[in-house]
Amino acid sequence: MRAGPLQGRTVVITGAARGLGAALARELARRGARLALLGHEGPELNALAASLPTPALAVEVDVTDSSALDDAAAAVRAHLGRPSAVVANAGIAEGGPFATSDPASWRRVIDVNVTGSAQTARAFLPDLTATAGYFLQVASLASLGATPMMSAYCASKAGVEAFAHALQAEVAHEGIAVGVAYPGWADTDMIREAEEFAALRELRVHMPPGVRDIRPADVVAARLARAVERRSTAVYVPAWLRLVQPVRWALPPVVLRLARHHLPRWDAGRPLRATGSLGTGGRADRAATAPDGDRRG
Repeated sequence: MRAGPLQGRTVVITGAARGLGAALARELARRGARLALLGHEGPELNALAASLPTPALAVEVDVTDSSALDDAAAAVRAHLGRPSAVVANAGIAEGGPFATSDPASWRRVIDVNVTGSAQTARAFLPDLTATAGYFLQVASLASLGATPMMSAYCASKAGVEAFAHALQAEVAHEGIAVGVAYPGWADTDMIREAEEFAALRELRVHMPPGVRDIRPADVVAARLARAVERRSTAVYVPAWLRLVQPVRWALPPVVLRLARHHLPRWDAGRPLRATGSLGTGGRADRAATAPDGDRRG
């Protein structure tokens, strides 16, 4: 642990049970922050909280449940004090052709990633107003350029980018800073599982060098932690991705040409199929929201 701008301050992270959220929690704790860990997986959240060197609170909550988020915000205030920063990291993904996707599953990706981020902001804005705090929206490389076979995820990440920019302009006069994170591929169980589907793997490996690389989650988390310390308006991983912003309009024709020529053979002649919820976190969300008697993994 080291002294710094986050020493003794409370930071909220959604989707904190595993992957990038858990890596960010460990990194922020090393920088002295007190952590509020929000997510579906209670046992994993409790284990992570117990392992951190600073005070931490685990709160099991669905970010699409506004009432539950309000209760979570009250619990954070009571146990750790008003947060100085909130990281909207919770997100799920699925892949496969849009035409044969399950409408309810497709809609759930949008609900968790977009509505969940907005409701997280709504629940904690009173605290961030009081602390002149910082809200970091975790978007994605997919916010800069959409790809086939990931329509719900790409739509959601473009949506949260736009939401964060709108919020940024609304609350700047209140002393609240809002940032957007654009991480590329991180080594999480969601990405590792996506690699098992030939079409998704081929989409990644056909990206330019540097973009297609899968980076360790703790490396990405360190960049996000610095963004929280500095109240950055934007953070890119890798850093040179910021150069894509001025030319992002040119990406759709490139993706279209690539997909038209290669997509038909990327599943080795088999019909392209839906992946279902990717990663353990995605399946935890599905289990938590399934009707009683339908708790499939």
